[in-house]
Amino acid sequence: MIPTRLNALRNEMAKRNIAIYIVPTADFHESEYVGEYFTARKYMTGFTGSAGVAVITMEEAGLWTDARYFIQAAAQLKDSTVTLYKMGEEGVPTVDEYIEKTLAEGQILGFDGRVVNSAWGKKLEELVAKKNGTLAVEEDLVDIIWTDRPELSAEPVCVMDISYTGKGTVTKLVDIRKVMEEKGADVHLLTSLYDIAWILNVRGNDIHCVPVVLSYLALTKEECIWFVQEEVLTDELSAYLKANNIITRPYDSFYEYVKEISVDSTVLMNKSVVNYRICNSIPEGVKVIDEADPSNLMKSQKNEIELNNTRNAHIKDAVAMCKFMYWLKKNVGKIAMTEISASDYLETLRKEQGAFDLSFDTICGYAEHGAIIHYGATPETDVEIKPEGLLLVDSGGQYLEGTTDITRTFAVGPVTQEMKSDFTRVLRSNLNLANARFLHGCSGMNLDVLARQPLWEANLDYKHGTGHGVGHVLNVHEGPNGFHWGRKGYAATLEEGMITTDEPGIYMEGAYGIRLENELICRKGDKNEYGQFMYFENLTFVPFDLDAVDESQMNETEKRYLNEYHKAVYEKIAPLLTNEEAEWLKVYTRSI
Repeated sequence: MIPTRLNALRNEMAKRNIAIYIVPTADFHESEYVGEYFTARKYMTGFTGSAGVAVITMEEAGLWTDARYFIQAAAQLKDSTVTLYKMGEEGVPTVDEYIEKTLAEGQILGFDGRVVNSAWGKKLEELVAKKNGTLAVEEDLVDIIWTDRPELSAEPVCVMDISYTGKGTVTKLVDIRKVMEEKGADVHLLTSLYDIAWILNVRGNDIHCVPVVLSYLALTKEECIWFVQEEVLTDELSAYLKANNIITRPYDSFYEYVKEISVDSTVLMNKSVVNYRICNSIPEGVKVIDEADPSNLMKSQKNEIELNNTRNAHIKDAVAMCKFMYWLKKNVGKIAMTEISASDYLETLRKEQGAFDLSFDTICGYAEHGAIIHYGATPETDVEIKPEGLLLVDSGGQYLEGTTDITRTFAVGPVTQEMKSDFTRVLRSNLNLANARFLHGCSGMNLDVLARQPLWEANLDYKHGTGHGVGHVLNVHEGPNGFHWGRKGYAATLEEGMITTDEPGIYMEGAYGIRLENELICRKGDKNEYGQFMYFENLTFVPFDLDAVDESQMNETEKRYLNEYHKAVYEKIAPLLTNEEAEWLKVYTRSI
């Protein structure tokens, strides 16, 4: 199937004399996850992970993806004729390096200019110029061969009440216009679906598990124009937009709007998000300020209403997770249980607590599947959960109050001493970071070592970030905050109100995986002659599985951290459980 599709694409490439064609994982908005219409890379390669770039030449095809997906990609690319390129590994060229080496003098490089961001598109433009070649960016060649492509999503839109958002759209627009004025911008172009949803206080369902609306936004000193699919504009939504002085235009007309921007204007936009075709549509002579969207930082600093709502969402989520853990411990080995059926049961528990959706597809990996960092069980890979070893469950819910993300690794029966040792290292890592005290000005790059140190002591590590920001009833992976020592994107100062995950792990390929994840709110602590001190408030209240802990590896401070955490879990969650569940929880939150 994949070789047939590749040959069909090569036929289209040959008609246009295109030597290399790029198919990224992207929509027109640089979203991390994409709707079904935009799964072109999956269609061309068979790889279903959320991150990756396919590069097709007349002779070969390659897929670049990161360490989260190495194991999954290797399995899914088998017999596809697509070569896996493991990003970041020694000796593996980047996509750009591969193209530069492969593209011959005078040849054509092609891609759909709507699914490549402007910053990357500019680099590719410069790369091709070195070879005296040209770009072909006006056509989506995959669309030509994908005869049964899904329709562009146009799901219903709802308006978020200020009792959930804590700030109205008019106020948000005032705040953004202040930044525009400071920077001397006449027009602000926004294509990030997360930012648009946050600014307008609307939510949709155009990306699986991500409540956003396919749209663009243009903001001037006088106007706010929302380019959205007309079929989603109900009378109620139109009335809300009118009350907030928001004009609507058709979704696809954004490109024409951009072409008509006055040449003496200054445009503020983020070229790392705005797509290449939009950028190229801006008239020559228009000054462009290439910076992060002002809303990116604003929405990361949750206000007190958002935080209180999020706390409530996490209590609901903790009830679901504790009920799941109780059910798992009680029934494993006694009833039929697989990765998929366990995931489905957990989803049912979340829906009972009021979740309107998951925040991402549940990662439920038993035994060796736990070592696949972003594993997704399918009917072909689904296995029985046996009463032995470890089960990793990374999951979350979308509630009207907030977005949750939690990982727990459970001992579902006897575990080896090696498993206990590794579990305890990961637990220590999580607790060390959660209990950090630091000066304002620190970023996630500064603090990441606190989590990795217990693993580095044993010459171990994990090939993913220690944590990422989380949106408010939005995308589960939100910037600019996060924890990673080597990722420059996480150099943003940790500000009060930012929510960041804390999720170290250990992965033993072919054997087991361990990850433990809580969410943390950044808070202000004491201020003195040394500056403003900061600390983290835990949002997540679910036990760490004591059946997998080797307490002899923990020092007294680490034990105190764990005991204090478990005490809080019991106090907050036990009253919301049945008597039997509460008695069980008392055992699993006991002091060590």
